[in-house]
Amino acid sequence: MMVEEAGRLKLPPAPNWTAEEVRCLIKQAQTGDVAARNSLIEGNLRLAMSIAGRFRGRADFEDIFQAACLGLMKAIDRFDLSYDVMFSTYAVPLIIGEVRQFLRDLDPMRISRRVKEKAASVMAAEEELEQSLGRSPTLGELQERLSIPREEILESLEAVAPVASLQDIITHGDDSMTLEEKIGQTPETDLWVDNFALRQICHRLASKDRQIVQMRFFEEKTQSDVAQELGLSQSHISRRERQILELMRQWLAE
Repeated sequence: MMVEEAGRLKLPPAPNWTAEEVRCLIKQAQTGDVAARNSLIEGNLRLAMSIAGRFRGRADFEDIFQAACLGLMKAIDRFDLSYDVMFSTYAVPLIIGEVRQFLRDLDPMRISRRVKEKAASVMAAEEELEQSLGRSPTLGELQERLSIPREEILESLEAVAPVASLQDIITHGDDSMTLEEKIGQTPETDLWVDNFALRQICHRLASKDRQIVQMRFFEEKTQSDVAQELGLSQSHISRRERQILELMRQWLAE
């Protein structure tokens, strides 16, 4: 059970459940087993806390954490056991969405003019770099262009980002589906590299492959930069990157 100690939240240790054990608990919870539902909530409180930490400073942190917990409970109730994905992969966007909704409802006019102006500058620089580079710029390239810290770039964009609904319709070619349906499918290329599910499986990679993932997706370096640092060709990095992502996709589906 979560307790409050010296004004700070103290969470129970995360259980070492297998994916099958999690699915079994979800099935029990969705059929009315209160004990199973409480176990799932307590077992995923650290996930909710980690996501709430991304929004620290926007409001009282305990209120943000409570919104994250509400998103977690919705994820438990809504998770479709026919989805061939890990529960955390499904839960993360629901928790984030619930926190964003809470912050938006808290004060729709709270975004200052300064933040809006900074966000406009970031988006203008992003568009200019995309046209000159022929691709989306990395966070590092935006930082170099604007000469402001990465944290300020992310915060300004996050502040003006619209809150996505799970019922929003997205399209791909001639097909259309809701965002919730899209979450239930295996991503085709980017594999949600920055989410918690992938962080959980990165340790299974070989050291060199883990280094490539770290530089490409967490440090946002280009394939050419990675190739130069590792003394390899860009084509080799490109080929190996595809192989790594395919391997990680298979692990996520387990």
